Amino acid sequence: MEKWILLGMGPVFIACIAIEAWYWRERRPEIYSWVDTLSNAGLALMHQGADAVAWVLVIGIYYLIYQHRVFDLPTSAWTIAGLFLAQDFFYYFFHRASHRIRWMWASHVTHHSSEQLNFSTAFRQSLTYPISGMWLFWLPLAWLGFEPKNIVAVVAINLGFQFFVHTQAIGKLGWVEYVFNTPSHHRVHHARNPKYIDRNYAGVLIVWDKLFGSFVEEDPAVPCDYGIIGQIQSHNPIRLTFHEWIAMFGDAARAHGMRGAIAQLFGPPERALSHPGRPPSVIHR
Repeated sequence: MEKWILLGMGPVFIACIAIEAWYWRERRPEIYSWVDTLSNAGLALMHQGADAVAWVLVIGIYYLIYQHRVFDLPTSAWTIAGLFLAQDFFYYFFHRASHRIRWMWASHVTHHSSEQLNFSTAFRQSLTYPISGMWLFWLPLAWLGFEPKNIVAVVAINLGFQFFVHTQAIGKLGWVEYVFNTPSHHRVHHARNPKYIDRNYAGVLIVWDKLFGSFVEEDPAVPCDYGIIGQIQSHNPIRLTFHEWIAMFGDAARAHGMRGAIAQLFGPPERALSHPGRPPSVIHR
């Protein structure tokens, strides 16, 4: 269901990309380039294929857990609203973990690897998310009593919303900034400036960042510098997908003992080893 919801929104996404590219054509033409946009599109197709296979494989686990649910929650406007709120809450922790656990960062780094931010950047996803464990974060929703097909639909809606915060064309949005994730908040998230790194993990609601201390407001005096520290100079979707996995396993192999290897795989990304032949910590630090 997730795939069909996002595919159904596809024409809207493509129209927004076309309008935004036209808007920037004379103003700031460097925001869009054919090579970057085509790379984003290739990564999106790879991600969608892997995601479709992953849901086929794991949906049974959701229904198994659903059989042992705590509550019998009927499908209604109220329960869907509750599911939306709960899924966004768990999304915050998934996203935060994707920056703080290297195994998960190995997937998420692909999304952050563009030095531009535009609507097409939202398509820049990794096919390895199922391996890094994204689907695990929604399992508690099935245990609480939300039907798995509704969970999948709400995840898709959440991700669809996030497409619209990947832009530099929209400024601050007044009172909306206090409650919702906005382009301003998400520009901060994609920036590699020291002030902005590992901030604003929101999916739809920014209130989780404010509640858990990860919120930073966009500062006009500190323009966002997009990309990752140790920027990978490539538009090859295969390299963009696997470069950090390769580096991570290499670091684990060179680490001292089992504890050191586990630290490389599951510790914070900034613990990556430096060694000849690779820039120190090709990560978002």
